[in-house]
Amino acid sequence: MSRYDKEYQVIVVGAGHAGCEAALASARMGCSTLLLTIGLDTVAQMSCNPSIGGLAKGHLVHEIDALGGEMGLNIDATGIQFRRLNTRKGPAVRAARAQADRMAYSARMKNVIEDELLLDLKQGLVDELLVEKGLILGVKTREGLSFYGETVVLTTGTFMRGLIHVGLNHYAGGRAGEPSAEGISGSLITHGLRVGRLKTGTPARLSARSIDFTKLEKQPGDKVIKPFSFMTDKIVREQVDCYIAETNEVTHQIIRDNLDKSPLFAGVIEGIGPRYCPSIEDKVVRFPDKKSHQSFIEPEGVRGSEMYPSGLSTSLPPDVQLAYFRSMVGFEQVEIMRPGYAIEYDFVEPMQLKATLETRVVSGLFHAGQINGTSGYEEAAGQGILAGINAARQCQDREPVIVGRDEGYLGVMVDDLITQPTTDPYRMFTSRSEYRLLLREDNADQRLTELGRKIGLVDDIRWEKFLEKQQQVTAATQLLKTKSITSADREIVDSLGLGELKSGLNLEALLRRPELSLKQLERFFPELEKFSPQALEQVEIAVKYEGYIKRQLEQVERYREQEDINIPAAIDYMEIPSLSTEVREKLKQIRPISLGHAGRIQGVTPAAIAVIQIYLRKKYHG
Repeated sequence: MSRYDKEYQVIVVGAGHAGCEAALASARMGCSTLLLTIGLDTVAQMSCNPSIGGLAKGHLVHEIDALGGEMGLNIDATGIQFRRLNTRKGPAVRAARAQADRMAYSARMKNVIEDELLLDLKQGLVDELLVEKGLILGVKTREGLSFYGETVVLTTGTFMRGLIHVGLNHYAGGRAGEPSAEGISGSLITHGLRVGRLKTGTPARLSARSIDFTKLEKQPGDKVIKPFSFMTDKIVREQVDCYIAETNEVTHQIIRDNLDKSPLFAGVIEGIGPRYCPSIEDKVVRFPDKKSHQSFIEPEGVRGSEMYPSGLSTSLPPDVQLAYFRSMVGFEQVEIMRPGYAIEYDFVEPMQLKATLETRVVSGLFHAGQINGTSGYEEAAGQGILAGINAARQCQDREPVIVGRDEGYLGVMVDDLITQPTTDPYRMFTSRSEYRLLLREDNADQRLTELGRKIGLVDDIRWEKFLEKQQQVTAATQLLKTKSITSADREIVDSLGLGELKSGLNLEALLRRPELSLKQLERFFPELEKFSPQALEQVEIAVKYEGYIKRQLEQVERYREQEDINIPAAIDYMEIPSLSTEVREKLKQIRPISLGHAGRIQGVTPAAIAVIQIYLRKKYHG
């Protein structure tokens, strides 16, 4: 075994979405960083859907961007169709989504990584962790080369003992066409970590020239595009259309007739699949009365011919896949370019992690992405930036960064992972947050940019732009309070349908009316036009939802009361009377850092929390 002659502060294993954000964060914070990947040509690869964002996922991308991450900038530069979702619903659940040019997305991210001065990108398949007395020392590759570093961030995706299933055939692979990583799981188990098994899947890729798009419903993107990143002023890339297709009863019958060839139903697959993104064969079985299932047919690039049929992931044999596709309207002559497949892979149970994403049993070892039992590029990237930040801060002997549940979906996700058992791949939803009206896409910068600045990820240009927006929000809010209309302003009163005004109203009071918007007021008050659309959006939401926001802020205050009661790391739960054996075991396993954290552990009752609180008061506060 040969030792590489350069040592690093942070070593990141895996260059998927988690690994890219982790490595960039670490390097930008001033740490010498190594990013190791199985293949240099697959950096930030979009293995499944060529899209970024969506419900709750878009919130994560905005938060990554607010901290100074790269995902928002990358999709803005390579997106080929942008759409806002839930625009007719409340601001808490509105979200951005964009189709990416898959190859361009990967290429741009690789260029960004290669241009980062303190970051080395190297090819190598890691098969062993170097650990001594519970402390990470580095990693060893299959080629026999050892790299040493102060911390290691594992972002292995689906590569740990990856097993690909196509029909009843299966073979080792981390993705189609790429090898699996066979040694890391054993190394993790050796050092005391519990490893489980999960499953995910992807649909076939179809040839665009073999699809009759005239028979499909066209789905264009937004005419006015709102970028993901706070730093993107305008989307300039060529935009494309997507299409909507439907399965039918013939499709479903073909699938039912071939369930014996599905590894999912033949008992070949051991891993648990994603509950919220089932395969088409799973849908047909679970919803027998549903006559059709919708699929969005999405291009994988501006120039390429591959099309992605969302919602149709499968592990059926290729000939069955072809048969059921050709039963669909518009796909009568379709050709499959790549068959769909299912993949099983190892993950490490995330309840073994600290809130920093560092493992409890190996000091300096951090996990991010699908290794933690999550699904989705956005969830992976969010964990990646947090793991990279905390690995870097550990090397710099600085306090770790923990985002609270009241501060971001990033905090909700990490807290869920380390507190609740993983029963299937974790996916972010807005419903997972107790404070979702406070955690909107539009105010991600207000919530997290100051933190990004404090830790060294927000540069001067972003910071100045952020301060300018904050000043605009303050000035626009003041303008609404000071500008008024009276019954004498007949043109405004009549145009806005205000009826008879018995007394004057300021613009803030007018804006509280659900039928009025700032856009309508701008017609009569051109002073509002000097403010950016982003600042005005913040102001309008703050006014219209003031009562709801106030109530959630009061809930946050009550939440923080228990979050502020710290539980010492050395506490002996055996000393605390009246706790059940089950509660003691769970507390010893997870080691919660606060009373609030303890209260979110499954099986830890309110009565147990009260007992712990009394014990802490007597033991540590007299």
